[in-house]
Amino acid sequence: MQPFKIDVPQAKIDAIRARVAGFPWFPAPDDEGAAWSRGVNTAYLKELCAYWLDGFDWRAREAVLNRYPQFVADVDGFPLHFVHVVGEAGGKRPLLLTHGWPGSHFEFWGLIDRLAFPSLHGGDAADAFDVVIPSLPGYGFSGRPSRPIGQRATAALFDTLMTRTLGYRSYLAQGGDWGGLVTSWIGFDHGAHCKAIHLNMIGFRPSSPVPQSDAEKAWLDRTQLAMQLEGAYFMEQATKPQTLAMALMDSPVGTAAWILEKFHGWSDLNDGKIESVYTKDQLLTNIMIYLVTDSIATSVWYYRALLEENGGVSLPEGKRCETPTAFANFPGERIYSAPPRSWAERAYNVVRWTEMSGGGHFAAMERPDDFLADVRAWAREVG
Repeated sequence: MQPFKIDVPQAKIDAIRARVAGFPWFPAPDDEGAAWSRGVNTAYLKELCAYWLDGFDWRAREAVLNRYPQFVADVDGFPLHFVHVVGEAGGKRPLLLTHGWPGSHFEFWGLIDRLAFPSLHGGDAADAFDVVIPSLPGYGFSGRPSRPIGQRATAALFDTLMTRTLGYRSYLAQGGDWGGLVTSWIGFDHGAHCKAIHLNMIGFRPSSPVPQSDAEKAWLDRTQLAMQLEGAYFMEQATKPQTLAMALMDSPVGTAAWILEKFHGWSDLNDGKIESVYTKDQLLTNIMIYLVTDSIATSVWYYRALLEENGGVSLPEGKRCETPTAFANFPGERIYSAPPRSWAERAYNVVRWTEMSGGGHFAAMERPDDFLADVRAWAREVG
């Protein structure tokens, strides 16, 4: 386990800036206006790129990302990057947080201090955690796999990270998006170490994914429609990721457009304005993590890995995740909206279910206070 500090060569930063500055802008539909209905909004992307060149300071953001202790460890032969903050819990209450796509370990940045040192922020020291935030394989500052690594294999790596590398006898785990599925596999396969899980996106389907009520059927119909309208990215990344990777690796602006469209479409925004929830610095920091590490290609491989590793997310007949499971339903989650609790309970041992008042896919960034309160309450309940 080696201490790690982000220090991107200046030549890499200059090359990204040059590509952004030299981007040959293409026509937008005459009636696009401020709408995002056909994909990324051209006017906003131009505005963000102008700030990228004239206002965004990567070195300042690098300092933000280097604020907390981070490491790279060889875990079963794979180099994993992770943040590890030993908080007021002093090693007694570890919490593993797992991000998804197109996010990064940066998703949890605004919460680390309050999770680890609650008494410094008006909270109770009894709520403190040791915080562990890995970068998924092929993402950010973790290593690049030689072929797609799936979510169940990632769960095994993360369990080894927590138990053998960091020496925790037991831990809690939280995740959304791919992090929700990785965390689900941790609960399913590694319940001897992981005492409870908290999800803000359901990962598993029941072993028999047939609706058993009108409410389940209506939800399944809505989900299938949402995938028809918004799921083209998933099909491309799951079936032909390398074709897409070639285009994205060649264009920082193209990568930004691909990521921004999801942050706009999957977030619970005010009046459809992306900056009602995120700042330009937040958006560009997340985008730059993909660019400075050349990881957009291997990040989209992760979708193909779902098919190659498991063929889907349905559990074996008669099985469910028996590790105690909490679910936080953020109602602005559009494409991956929450199923009825009855559906989830056939796949998980659900012990807590919270209906949030707002927020969407990127819960920890969108609604940090609500996210924090629910994670704390869940951890108190599970002990």
